[in-house]
Amino acid sequence: MSKSIKVMLATEGTYPFHRGGVSTWCDILIKCLSSVDFVVYSILMNPFVRQKFELPPRCKLVKVPLWGTEEPSEHLTDIPFSQVYLAKRRTNEEVVREHFLPLFRDMVEEILSPLKSGKKLGRTLHEMYRYFREYDYHRTLKSQILWDAFKQMIIVRAQQGQDGLEMPNIFDLIQSMGWIYRFFIVLNTPVPRVDVAHSAAAAICGIPCVLAKLESGTPFLLTEHGVYLREQYISVARQNMSSYSKNFLINLVTSVVKVSYDLADQVSPVCAYNSRWEREMGVPQERIKVIYNGVDPAVFAKTPPVLTPRSNPTVVTVARVDPIKDMETLIRAAAIVREHIPDVRFIIYGSVSVPSYYEKCLNLRESLGLKETVIFAGHTDDVVSAYRSGDVVALSSISEAFPYSVIEAMMSGKAVVATDVGGVKEALEGCGLLVRPRKPEDLAAALIKLLLDDKLRATLADEARNKALTYFSISRAIDLYLESYMTLYERQGARMLVVDLRRWQVLYAQRGYAFAEAGMWQKAIGQFRQAIEVDVNSPAVPVLLVEISRAYNELGLFPQAINELEKAEAMASVLERGLVA
Repeated sequence: MSKSIKVMLATEGTYPFHRGGVSTWCDILIKCLSSVDFVVYSILMNPFVRQKFELPPRCKLVKVPLWGTEEPSEHLTDIPFSQVYLAKRRTNEEVVREHFLPLFRDMVEEILSPLKSGKKLGRTLHEMYRYFREYDYHRTLKSQILWDAFKQMIIVRAQQGQDGLEMPNIFDLIQSMGWIYRFFIVLNTPVPRVDVAHSAAAAICGIPCVLAKLESGTPFLLTEHGVYLREQYISVARQNMSSYSKNFLINLVTSVVKVSYDLADQVSPVCAYNSRWEREMGVPQERIKVIYNGVDPAVFAKTPPVLTPRSNPTVVTVARVDPIKDMETLIRAAAIVREHIPDVRFIIYGSVSVPSYYEKCLNLRESLGLKETVIFAGHTDDVVSAYRSGDVVALSSISEAFPYSVIEAMMSGKAVVATDVGGVKEALEGCGLLVRPRKPEDLAAALIKLLLDDKLRATLADEARNKALTYFSISRAIDLYLESYMTLYERQGARMLVVDLRRWQVLYAQRGYAFAEAGMWQKAIGQFRQAIEVDVNSPAVPVLLVEISRAYNELGLFPQAINELEKAEAMASVLERGLVA
C-alpha cells in the first residue's frame, strides 16, 4: 500500500468501554492491523462509563452518547461553541416546518410501514444529517410542530387499524418520540472522512456508515456477530411495555437493520448460520462473505499433559451469568453428573450481568445441594488458565452467534460440549459433542461420556485444536478483513476513477458543442477527439463520432465525414453486443 488506509469502526455499547466477545474482536482487529489507521466511532448508552481498552496512538476515538446529556451537542468537542450557538439561532418553527417536517414524515412513514425500504430510509436520514450541519438538533426534535405531526400520524394510523398499531396513551407517544430523539442523535454527529466504513452490528452503529457512503461514496462493510434483529425481538418481548410500544420499537429496530442490510457493500457474518437471517431480509448471496472469529494459537496453546490425575474431574464454563447462557440447565446437569461422578466440580468463570438471575442460580444450586460442586468463580482476566483448569469445557447457551469461548477452548486443546445453537455447530462439528439446548439430561450425558473416557476426550481435544488452527486462527481472520478493506477501497477507487474520467469527457464534449455552435468546426473536432481519448470504451463514443462526422460534413470534407460515421456505427454495434466492458 502506498499509504495507510483509514477505517471507521462503528460500535454500539461495546468497544472500547465494555468487555465481551465483540469488544475482544474489535481489539484484535485494531491491534493486529497495524497498517490501518482506525477511527473508532463508539455509540454509548451514557457518557459516564470508563474506557476498558486502550487504543493505539494511530487510532482516534469518537464518542456518541445517546442518553445522559442535556444537549446532543455536548459531546461534539471538535465543534466550536459559536457554531453550535449559531445553529440554535437559525432554528425556528418556520425552518422546521419547511425543511425538516417533510423529512420527518417520510422517516415515520418508513418506520411504521410493514414493507421496509432501507435505501429510501437511508436517503431520508442522509438529508436529515445534512440539515443538522446547519440547524440545531434539540430545537428541531423538540419543536411543537414535530410533536403535533407525530401525534397525528400515529393516532390516525391507530384509528384506521394500520400496521397493527393499537391506540397509544400519552405516555406511549412520549416514549416513542423519545426513542426517535435518542436513537438518531448519530445524525447530529459529523461523520469522519475515511476510506472504508465498518460497522460491528446491523444496529444504530450502522447509520454513520450509511451516512459516510451516501455523503462521500465510502464503501461500507457490515460484520454481524449475533443476529441483532433476532436479539431485539427476544429483548422487546421480555419488556414490560404496552402493545403499541413494543410494536413501534420493533418497527424502528427493523427499519434501522434494513438500512444497513440494503446499503452495505459487503455483509460478513461471523458464521454461516447468521446468513439465513440476512438473506431473509433481502441481502443477496453475492454480498455475503462469512469471516469466522479467530484466536491466537500462541496465547491459547495446547494444554500441557497432566502428569498426575486430578483430584476432582472438572468441567469449566467461561461465560457471563446471564439468562441467555442458561446457567440453570448447567446446574441441573451438574446434579445428574454428580450422581455418576461424585467428586466432579463445575467452575463457572464470568461476570454477573443480570444480578436477579444470579440469585436465581444460587437458589437453584442451594436447593440441589451443589454448593461444593458448582463454583461461581467470577470474572477472570486469565482465561487461558481458566481453560487449563478443566478436563472438559461446557457451554449451555440458548442463543449464540459464534462464541469465542468455544474456539478458545478448541485452540487450548480441550474437549468441548456445547448446545447446538447459532454457529456453534460450524465450530464443533467433527471435533466436539453437541446437545440440544434446555435439556440438562442431554448435557449431563455428554459430559459423563467425556469425563469417563480418557481416550475419547484426548482424541476430540486434538481434533478440536487442529480444526481451530486451520479455520479459526487470528491470522486467518485478520488477513480476510484486510483483504476485504483493500478490495472495497480499490473497488471504490476504480468507481471514482470512472466518475473522474466521465467528468473530463463531458467537459471536452461541452467545449466541442460550444465551438460547433459558433461554427468553429476544426476546434470542435479537436475537443470531440479529446473527449473520446479520455475513455475510448465509453457509451458516449458513438455519439461523439457522429458529431465529428457532422463537423467534417460542414467543412465539405465528405470522405472523412463518411469514415467517422462508419466508425460510429461499428462502435455502437460493439457496445450493444457487450464486447466492451
